Amino acid sequence: MAQNEQSGLVTVFRLAEGGIEESEVLTVQQLLESNGIATVVVGDSPLPNLAEEIRVSAEDAGRARELIAEALAVGPEGAEEAELDKEAEAGT
Repeated sequence: MAQNEQSGLVTVFRLAEGGIEESEVLTVQQLLESNGIATVVVGDSPLPNLAEEIRVSAEDAGRARELIAEALAVGPEGAEEAELDKEAEAGT
């Protein structure tokens, strides 16, 4: 994916062409930040509140891509199950 040379940030997630699911961007942002990866959400859309991509530092890009790939592989049901497992572990 693209890298913003000026800021040292790497794009690790981008909405599909013509995508309008801002909630998808926010979900990925939450996934990364809950795993300790700082994010910057960027939007080039004519609608200023519509985020289109997520950037992270170059050093976090590999881990961020792994987390996104894992989340896509398990889908929404798997993500919910993982969150429940995480909460159960925290309670013990």
